[in-house]
Amino acid sequence: MAVFSSYQREELFSKLEKDTLDLLVIGGGITGSGIALDATTRGLQVGVVEMQDYAAGTSSRSTKLVHGGLRYLKQFEVKMVAEVGKERAIVYENGPHVTTPEWMMLPFHKGGTFGTFTTNIGLRVYDFLAGVKRSERRFMLSAEKALEKEPLVKKDGLKGAGIYVEYKTDDARLTIEVMKKAVEKGATAVNYAKVVDFIYDQSGKLIGAIVEDQTNGKTHLIYAKKIINAGGPWVDDLREIDGSKKGKSLHLTKGVHLVFSKDRFPLQQAIYFDTPDGRMIFAIPRDNKTYVGTTDTTYDGNVAHPTMTEADRDYVLKAINYMFPMVNMKPEDVESSWAGLRPLIAEDGKNPGEISRKDEIFISNSGLISMAGGKLTGYRKMAEQAVDTVVNQFKEEENILYSKSETKHLPISGGEVGGSNGFKQFKKEKVQQGLELGLSEESATNLVQTYGSNVDILFSLYKEKQEEATNVNIDPVLFAELQYALEYEQAYKPVDFFIRRTGALFFDINLVRDHKDSVIEYMANTFDWSNEQKEIYRDELEQLLVEAVTPTSSKA
Repeated sequence: MAVFSSYQREELFSKLEKDTLDLLVIGGGITGSGIALDATTRGLQVGVVEMQDYAAGTSSRSTKLVHGGLRYLKQFEVKMVAEVGKERAIVYENGPHVTTPEWMMLPFHKGGTFGTFTTNIGLRVYDFLAGVKRSERRFMLSAEKALEKEPLVKKDGLKGAGIYVEYKTDDARLTIEVMKKAVEKGATAVNYAKVVDFIYDQSGKLIGAIVEDQTNGKTHLIYAKKIINAGGPWVDDLREIDGSKKGKSLHLTKGVHLVFSKDRFPLQQAIYFDTPDGRMIFAIPRDNKTYVGTTDTTYDGNVAHPTMTEADRDYVLKAINYMFPMVNMKPEDVESSWAGLRPLIAEDGKNPGEISRKDEIFISNSGLISMAGGKLTGYRKMAEQAVDTVVNQFKEEENILYSKSETKHLPISGGEVGGSNGFKQFKKEKVQQGLELGLSEESATNLVQTYGSNVDILFSLYKEKQEEATNVNIDPVLFAELQYALEYEQAYKPVDFFIRRTGALFFDINLVRDHKDSVIEYMANTFDWSNEQKEIYRDELEQLLVEAVTPTSSKA
């Protein structure tokens, strides 16, 4: 049976050490998760090690959209628009519980980057290239109709708007659901497992990695025939350990998003708008919040801990007040925020906003395969390319033949609901079941939308553990989610639960403040943490709570 539990970390390490793997994937973000799933469904014996938590880097800190690639049309990257547009539909069908169509309005004003004609033509070309289905194709609005859809948009100089579809997602949950499916299919994955060195044979060929368990300091030797470096912003760090960081390298840029309460910023329509300095910004309603981003600035600080600076915050606030002058947003209105890094591949003479988001594969003399660049939407295709590289090597070296990628029509964990059409009926039935269990409609809907076809386990935990939840002073619904996160999603630290498993620190920060002490106490008892461990993990969460609303003044 597949194991993806924090209660069985020792067993997972033992399994990784037992035999030589066909493939070791370093990195548990969306790229590494996708590679693990693709490889394991082709019959390879796969292991994954992640030095932090799954999706802790870039994969929980994006704009949370499975983009169709409209911005690339502006840069005339036609092939990329076509590819990511089609991939977007695949991501949606394979996990409709974590990906939702979102109609996006692109307003155009006198003197702005976009006009009626260029927007109409651009969106028409986009529909064609991206293979957008008929029901989601663009349409145009007059200025009056645009203001009916979103009264907060700047009226002065408004000429009209284009409407098209993007897909909203929870990037961290998407990543975890992909990894869970890889584990269901036979991969072995463990988080808080950091590669500290590589193992080579006498000829200098890479044959394994020395991995340190970050929870207890123990080291493990993991051997593999092939190793893929999917470290995201840390790709170059691993190339340096391998002594192969040559030629192209990563260029990191930082993107910051701000979150506001719906009361303070009552946006009813997602908006994609251009700023006076030519950047494109998203403003997106999500549940009872509105979030806005992103910035795009070169970054050379702590890769593991990017934070919002005053300059970042003020830039986004200025953009909001430019496009939505009625809201008069101030620093004290920021309810939460996040900062994430984009690992782009450096190209001489280009500004961060102009550097391509294309992915590339580097293969070192020792055999280390590094996957760099890329974006959330294209994760499945990137994974296919990376695993193709591995299976082609196996074909040449050992005459072993593996099948082609099988992930195009493979639902991710929680996605076994009959695609986007089936999910509508599934959701209706499961919400009704939740109501019969005594859940509120809001809680039932949230659980179904978050966990998809895995929601029955959540319902069972809610039903069976209400008394225990009361005893440990945790809301019964949250307690069911906590139990599920620990047993089925390998959450180990409070930040794993409050950020990557629930998104609460970004979108329900008061829930974190209200429940953090009880949750930390419960986790400490469950995992038998020392007082020192408990305080370290508590401080980590407290620091992030402060940073979510308080910018740093220094370069961060």
